[in-house]
Order: sequence, then structure tokens, then C-alpha cells
Amino acid sequence: MAREATATLDMAAGPGAGEGAQFCTFRVADLLVGIDVQRVQEVIRFQEMTPVPLASEEVRGLINLRGQIVTAIDLRHTLGLPGRGEDAEPPMNAVIRCDEEAVSLLVDEAGDVVEPPEQDFEPIPSIVPAQLRALSSGAYKLDGTLLLVLDAERIIRNDPESPAAAAARPTRSHHQ
Repeated sequence: MAREATATLDMAAGPGAGEGAQFCTFRVADLLVGIDVQRVQEVIRFQEMTPVPLASEEVRGLINLRGQIVTAIDLRHTLGLPGRGEDAEPPMNAVIRCDEEAVSLLVDEAGDVVEPPEQDFEPIPSIVPAQLRALSSGAYKLDGTLLLVLDAERIIRNDPESPAAAAARPTRSHHQ
């Protein structure tokens, strides 16, 4: 997998383009994760972020994507994984869309678009931590590694404690 500067994805390769689902793959810590190619708008290099006061810990800030303000979510934190070390390269931004909302997921490395055979789709193994299982829809075994399929909607909306929902909710101080 290569760290590419910018990759805009071909959204025309929809469900009718092939038999199986297509996933953009990313490395997050030691995990290989995939997001439905239809949800990924683009992958770009790290962008400077504006911090969001009182936002949840998953929200690293806001980025300006050609005039559009996009929330940047640390996927490591969201998935319950250890943070990046001080010497680590800056993360990449995987900009995903659900409905009309764009959110940037901070990932360690961008990979390829893969189209695993549908018959290889399996439920998430029970040994995978609950926090990660809750945000995944299944897994594929690929060449000796496990591809965990992340559910973009759950990350952005469906989980009431999702980072995007938490960013939209004001945090109230109990100190008066």
C-alpha cells in the first residue's frame, strides 16, 4: 500500500459494475479495514485542523476541503485502538459521505480498492473487541489477513455515541 497524495475515486463503478461489493482499504494501526467504495469521496494528505472546543475525543478538528468544512475523526480512537506515536507519520484523510454529509476519517495508510468474492463474507469474529464489532458489518479473509468492513453510516450517524453525533452535541459543564 502506498501513501498517495490525493486519490479521487470513480463513483461510476456502482453495484452494476461487478458481482461483489468493492471496498477502499485502509490501514489503521495493525488493522486492514474497508469502506464501501460508494461512500468514499476521496483520500487526501494530512490537512491542518482547527480544534473544536468541547468536542468529543474522537473529533480531532475541522478541515477546509475546497471551501467545505469537514469534521475530522480519529479512526484509531473511534475503534478503541492505541494512538499514534510521536514519531509516526501524519495520518491521511479518507473523506466519506453519507447522504449529503462529508466526514474525514484519519487513517494511517491508504490501500487499494478490492472486490472480494461475496461467498467469502463472514460475520465479525467474536475475538474482535466489542467497540470494533459494533462499527463493522463483517469481514473477508484476504491473502492471510482479515479485512474488517466498516459501516460508514454507523460511524457517522446510527450509533448514538458516534463521533459525528458527539461533535454536533454541545458538551455541558457541570461546574457552575
